[in-house]
Amino acid sequence: MAIADYLSLGHGALAAGVGGELFVRGSVGLAHWARLSPGIIGATVAAFATSSPELSVATTAALQGKPQLALGDALGSNVVNVALILALTVVVSGLRLPAESTRRDLPVALAGPILTGLLLLDGTLSRFDGLVLLGVFALWMGRVLLEVRQQRSVAEEILGEQRGWLAVLLCAAGLVLLLVAGRLVVAGARSIALSFGIDAFLIGATLVAIGTSMPELATSVVSKLRGHDEVGLGTILGSNIFNSLWVVGVAATIAPIRVPGPEVELVLGFGIGALLVLILPNGSGFLPRWRGWLLLALYGGYVMAILRGRMPHG
Repeated sequence: MAIADYLSLGHGALAAGVGGELFVRGSVGLAHWARLSPGIIGATVAAFATSSPELSVATTAALQGKPQLALGDALGSNVVNVALILALTVVVSGLRLPAESTRRDLPVALAGPILTGLLLLDGTLSRFDGLVLLGVFALWMGRVLLEVRQQRSVAEEILGEQRGWLAVLLCAAGLVLLLVAGRLVVAGARSIALSFGIDAFLIGATLVAIGTSMPELATSVVSKLRGHDEVGLGTILGSNIFNSLWVVGVAATIAPIRVPGPEVELVLGFGIGALLVLILPNGSGFLPRWRGWLLLALYGGYVMAILRGRMPHG
């Protein structure tokens, strides 16, 4: 373990912050320019961008024969996204739940980890299982694209860069910085975690998951500060869908994934539990601050459970 690992973490966090700011400006402006709701942009373009570090980790890990790291990162990132990042946003001032995201994205975000758990009942995510996940992802994306066609007439006044070419440029610049951030944080976190003797799946589910979720944190915070709850929530839910279906599907298609059952059950269980906190009966369409505290308590329990069940590396 060297000082360079900690510098990599710091530089990655900085790149995530700047990239998140640029991407929110660009994506909200892109929504205005394209006459789409910011929630759609958050669940697709922004979610893809913020999940790109997980995808980068997944493909690299799978090609290097470490698909367990990819699975741990994707599933662990889902816990971090809801139980830590979204929780912090809710604790600050509550969060409005747009009907669009609640109806379209929340059920799929919940179905993703449940489907992954069912496919893992035999102890392995095979290439065929990966294709099943990718197929479900394609169905969800098809539904989103249908809504895009229906929303072309929507043109609400929102903050953001309203010149189309500059909005695209900001999105591209933000995406590059988010990709760089993911690589820097993952590289530093992986080296530090390995030095403490944690196995590949748990490395992915803890430090690497936090590292690759930095873009979601940056995007959610900036969205909240700018009054665009729908962008932040759309990004979180969309990112979870990308992680569970697209990222895990790609990794499993490249290389079958075998992970000890108790480890997967732990991470999947907390991920599903965090989403259930969001869908508890709530007629107001608003998440009060106490739900944020409940999610943070859930994340604290997740970290404690991971630490208690930590397995030596190798």
